[in-house]
Amino acid sequence: MTKTDNEIHEIIEMALSDHTSFQQIEALYGLKESDVKRLMRQNLKPGSYQAWRRRVRIFSDRRAHYK
Repeated sequence: MTKTDNEIHEIIEMALSDHTSFQQIEALYGLKESDVKRLMRQNLKPGSYQAWRRRVRIFSDRRAHYK
């Protein structure tokens, strides 16, 4: 499924937010968690992507339900 630049920007903003889950992104855009990670990897700088993944991992270890 091809996304517009605006949709990609919105998905990235949602994924970067600590208040938006992968399930919410899937409900709005039809992208599974693995699709969101792929989109983030393709559109963020490598260091930014790694920092985002690290933050998601750390928060998900602390909370039963994070993303």
